Amino acid sequence: MSKPNLLHVVKSVFAAAIGIQSEKNREVDFKHGSLPAYIIVGLIGTVLFILAIVSVVSLVTG
Repeated sequence: MSKPNLLHVVKSVFAAAIGIQSEKNREVDFKHGSLPAYIIVGLIGTVLFILAIVSVVSLVTG
């Protein structure tokens, strides 16, 4: 298998974040993936999640 593309990295990080990552995909990530790519996508996802929560709370509170 070749190096995972960006879409695969995003799907993998999302699946791992919500706890539904399969063992097969996890093995592919560890064998063929680039650690910095997963860290960057994870950080971007975390920031977007926090911004979404802050936006929802702001809309609800006023």
